[in-house]
Amino acid sequence: MPALAICVDAAPPGYAFAAGDSSLHPSPVPFSGVPPAPPTTTTTTSTMTTETSPHWSPSLSSSLYKVDAWGAPYFSVNSSGNMSVRPHGASTLAHQEIDLLKIVKKASDPKWMGGLGLQLPLLVRLPDVLKNRLESLNSAFDFAIQSQGYDSHYQGVYPVKCNQNRFVVEDIVRFGSPFRFGLEAGSKPELLLAMNCLCKGNPDALLVCNGFKDCEYISLALFARKIGLNTVIVLEQEEELDSVIEISKKISIRPVIGVRAKLRTKHSGHFGSTSGEKGKFGLTTTQILRVVKKLQEAGMLDCLQLLHFHIGSQIPSTALLADGVGEAAQIYCELVRLGANMLVIDIGGGLGIDYDGSKSGNSDLSVAYGLEEYAMAVVQAVKYVCDRKNVKHPLLCSESGRAIVSHHSILVFEAVSASGANAASSMTSFGLQYFLDGLAEDARADYRNLTAAAMRGEHETCVLYAEQLKQRCVDQFKDGNIGMEQLAAVDALCELFYKAIGMNESVRTYHVNLSVFTSIPDFWGIGQLFPIVPIHRLDERPGVRGVLSDLTCDSDGKIDRFINGESSLPLHEIGEGSNNGNGNGEKYYLGMFLGGAYEEALGGVHNLFGGPSVVRVSQSDGPHSFAVTQAVPGPSCSDVLRVMQHEPELMFETIKHRAEEYCHTDEDSDDGDGDHGMGNAALASSIARCFHNMPYLVGSSCSMTAMNNGGGFYYCNDDDYSAAADSASGEDEQWSYVCA
Repeated sequence: MPALAICVDAAPPGYAFAAGDSSLHPSPVPFSGVPPAPPTTTTTTSTMTTETSPHWSPSLSSSLYKVDAWGAPYFSVNSSGNMSVRPHGASTLAHQEIDLLKIVKKASDPKWMGGLGLQLPLLVRLPDVLKNRLESLNSAFDFAIQSQGYDSHYQGVYPVKCNQNRFVVEDIVRFGSPFRFGLEAGSKPELLLAMNCLCKGNPDALLVCNGFKDCEYISLALFARKIGLNTVIVLEQEEELDSVIEISKKISIRPVIGVRAKLRTKHSGHFGSTSGEKGKFGLTTTQILRVVKKLQEAGMLDCLQLLHFHIGSQIPSTALLADGVGEAAQIYCELVRLGANMLVIDIGGGLGIDYDGSKSGNSDLSVAYGLEEYAMAVVQAVKYVCDRKNVKHPLLCSESGRAIVSHHSILVFEAVSASGANAASSMTSFGLQYFLDGLAEDARADYRNLTAAAMRGEHETCVLYAEQLKQRCVDQFKDGNIGMEQLAAVDALCELFYKAIGMNESVRTYHVNLSVFTSIPDFWGIGQLFPIVPIHRLDERPGVRGVLSDLTCDSDGKIDRFINGESSLPLHEIGEGSNNGNGNGEKYYLGMFLGGAYEEALGGVHNLFGGPSVVRVSQSDGPHSFAVTQAVPGPSCSDVLRVMQHEPELMFETIKHRAEEYCHTDEDSDDGDGDHGMGNAALASSIARCFHNMPYLVGSSCSMTAMNNGGGFYYCNDDDYSAAADSASGEDEQWSYVCA
């Protein structure tokens, strides 16, 4: 422990810091917060461990962020230090890999540079990944069925609540057609979109109607069956059966009916809260027996053909899965014994994904199995029960949503600034004396105890006295006995002590152009974590740790929990260019992965931030291995205002009249020529542009530009300024609201 000497400098009164003076602490550590020089090191602020070397490499970043654990087989770090996509999973050839940074640049570069001119945040959809997930799921069940000698087949459905986006649902129907893959709906709007999509799908694909139902929902489901869709009405409540019987007889349509059973089996995690005997949905065994009796009395017992259950999302282990499937299979066999025309067992959702790469069965963030193990557990459990009961093997159906769509989209956003790290500087003896003179005696005693503890190497005691000293100074400041300079000085002084004993925290706050509430609602709502990784500069050692703070005005609008139990994320300095030339010295991009399920459906317009821009990217044999097949700008300010019942056109008129009134007054008091049409025209164009732009921060440089002797102000970049000046022929022509 070096002596805690105070250097003597000529300095003005107050707290004076000599930036080059290091007498209060050892030599600065060049790599703070992320593992430093030893071959294998764990930092005091993180459990993340990584091998370090004098030179960093993409493979070290892959290990640091555990990309291979949670991202395989779709995501990896390429040799350029950028995140790359393997659109066909394990079957992707080397030349088919897609550099994610190139997608972002194509989407965000201005049109005159060959880009699409979209604003971030950006959602990148990858239909090839979606197709591969569907194929992999069906292949897993096909293999399990063949290897076990199962006498029926698998035929899944996608629950559209996971992501109702038109192109996602249409892709699933199209890609799933060879597998007779269908859809599940839980509300009337979902049923309408499912009917529309399945009109173009495989005629054998199932349309499973779940959720609470009124007469209109039931009539719509029966109509779907009338137009040739393979529709099954699943009873969630016993009372729904009366409506099904009455309406089906009235319109002469023979329904196919399923029942949702409340199983005793449930898992204890967050996602298992809707399962078990006290679950929100389904019928008890007593209620199921009454349904059978009522159908028998109505001469419709042959209509009962499907048993459905759900033991919760993110089922952690195949042992729990097999237990639940086995219980349901017993109910299925009993319904066969009672005379129902049973054909299908629908095991519901629950096929989980590994968000953190831990392959753990004790976490909501992971699962201890893969697709193959999941399918094998289902097939074995159903076959075992049915063989014992001598019941024909049923068609197997699952409602996997999260496992199908999570991997196919990536949310990319930019870190626009970061809170500065505390300067590694020391206090001059003159400044220190001035600082101490302003303190009460108990605070000076804390300083003496702090110094003594630091010199003895008693780190915990040192931290205790430092916090005590800071609190006493805060109390003195509240009483008006010390000034802001001294309050700031105590923070800097304590930081020097922390650095001297190697216990300083260097976690910065990175401000990101994003709304957590809109784009990552599950993080805020239920604590769901997603892998977040810089999408470039991964051939550079990350030099700091940070948390992410969004644009919203709420303290909850931040990401300070990450996979693997981390409370901060290894990050790079903003503004430093990339070694490989991909960085431009300004922009720093992060990507959130595995968020394709639920986040779009749940996101709202908190703080009137809308959703992100969207690009749809397919693998291509072109020079960059990809083609953007669709580009959709994010919602504008007008769009999100309309959602909250505002009328942007009328708002524009109100602001226009107000501006005309005030600008006219300014013109009268100006040089008297009265010709300020250029100014008003530019202002009008600027306001209209604000309505049409996205609510997020604009990356281009903007300034308040005075036009025509200050008659009006136009908030724009230089290109916009020139365009407005060229087109400004008069006030009356410019004061108009133009729809984007």
